Amino acid sequence: QVQLVESGGGLVQAGGSLRLSCAASRSIFSINAMGWYRQAPGNQRELVATISNGDSVNYADSVKGRFTISRDNAKNTVYLQMNSLKPEDTAVYYCNAKLVVIKTWEYWGQGTQVTVSS
Repeated sequence: QVQLVESGGGLVQAGGSLRLSCAASRSIFSINAMGWYRQAPGNQRELVATISNGDSVNYADSVKGRFTISRDNAKNTVYLQMNSLKPEDTAVYYCNAKLVVIKTWEYWGQGTQVTVSS
């Protein structure tokens, strides 16, 4: 079982920056992959960025060059640094963890709202 708690969302003007944090209730060293997803009103949840326990990263095309995902195993925390924010980045951002033990176990945080004004 993994509990995930996001923080760092808020209201920011276009062109600004925010850093989201996702604190896990247990060591993330052995969690196979962690990531950030987002869901805007009326849209499906979509992948933003993922990072594996080998530090391989993957980004949605829409955020490449603007967002950076990282993990701090000592703090059991994953971060999403978001720069050059655009109004279309407005969404609820969710932290995700995938743990492979016999099968894949998936966990979600409660979400944090990011609003980018134009």
